[in-house]
Amino acid sequence: MLKKIYFYLMLIAIWELVYKINDDILYAWAPYVLPSPISVFATIIGLLKSKILLNAILSSMRRLVIGYLISVVIGSIVGFLMIRFKYIEENFSSLILGLQTLPNLAWVPFSILWFGYNESTIIFVIAVGSIFSISLAVDSAIKNINPIYLKAAKTMGAKGYKLYSNVIIPAALPNIIAGLKEGWSFAWRGLISGEMLVSVTGLGQILSKGKDSSNISQVVAVMLIILSLGLVIDKFVFGRIEKSIRCRWGLM
Repeated sequence: MLKKIYFYLMLIAIWELVYKINDDILYAWAPYVLPSPISVFATIIGLLKSKILLNAILSSMRRLVIGYLISVVIGSIVGFLMIRFKYIEENFSSLILGLQTLPNLAWVPFSILWFGYNESTIIFVIAVGSIFSISLAVDSAIKNINPIYLKAAKTMGAKGYKLYSNVIIPAALPNIIAGLKEGWSFAWRGLISGEMLVSVTGLGQILSKGKDSSNISQVVAVMLIILSLGLVIDKFVFGRIEKSIRCRWGLM
């Protein structure tokens, strides 16, 4: 833990050094192109004191969780249907792969036309950005199960629901979790894209305000907040789930 702290402190020191060298000697770029870490952290403190940042984080996380849970449910169902019915896989797998390549921002105009400028628009963009990734992850995870597990289970009489609940899902779970993590990253991108264009509250809205006012310190401050939240959630949510699964399968 201390090594990570020292590493990040070193990065901040290098950042400040680069800023000082340019500001005092080189003049290679304008000050508004790259802010100093001091001004960025001062902006974060100011946003915290005014409670703007806290309210934005709460609003964004609420939308993110709702949209992500919707994508997990729908994506998992689609993934299982692709495995269960060969016709669906043959005809929809390439379409789903193509839809996954669409950037989240491309869904925003479509969502606005459907739902207008409200919460549903952002939640739709979050969900649709993750559904296809999760569907493909579930499909791939089940396909890549060791055939020996299935043959052994069928030899012992397992079939139908018991085959899925006792063999297929547990065996595919490590790869499914990896797919859920990927879906979570797509959900973040959808959240910020939606909030920048639609929302009146949220991290994306603060980011957009910083861009409109040419306040680079505010832009970088929000980027650091988003990065920090992503790291915390990855470590304390997905990290713990992955560790638990790895321990259960004897991989640690």
